[in-house]
Amino acid sequence: MDPTIKDFESAIAELETIVKTLEEGDLALEKSLALFERGVQLSRFCHSRLEEAERRVDILTERGEVKPAPVALGLDDEGDRTR
Repeated sequence: MDPTIKDFESAIAELETIVKTLEEGDLALEKSLALFERGVQLSRFCHSRLEEAERRVDILTERGEVKPAPVALGLDDEGDRTR
């Protein structure tokens, strides 16, 4: 893993900056490729952190330590529609 990537939030912020810069389209090819490569690194980092968080949530909910909230409005704790 790239040691320059500190945490999820800073990776997302840098990725957003890269996307904005690339969308402007006023870069030389080599600079665009370098930014694209960095964006891929950041995207992979963020994806792995999200998967890790999802696994942790799954483990907690399987143990019954956390009760998931109903997904849609108008549902009770069992997922049935409320009136």
